[in-house]
Amino acid sequence: MTLKPLYDRVVVKMTEAEETTKSGIVLASSAKEKPQVAVVVAVGDGESHDGKEAVKMKVKVGDKVIVSKYAGTEVKVDGEELIIVNAGDILATVE
Repeated sequence: MTLKPLYDRVVVKMTEAEETTKSGIVLASSAKEKPQVAVVVAVGDGESHDGKEAVKMKVKVGDKVIVSKYAGTEVKVDGEELIIVNAGDILATVE
């Protein structure tokens, strides 16, 4: 099954949190921060659902992005954990 987001929504897959620090210390799972870097899986068409002007989508499939820390709705599709976020919850692209 594939997801096709509606309006100005974007489907992202979060990247894994770092398990070791730069100095080599292994982190316990409870000490890991929630990751904010994600890969874009699908992008909506940017249409407005409340009658306003359409939004130009600034990301495309495959882009690495930073999303707001607790944004979006978590869904599980074919065993894969994905998050559907509004375009406004994407803060930056990562190059």
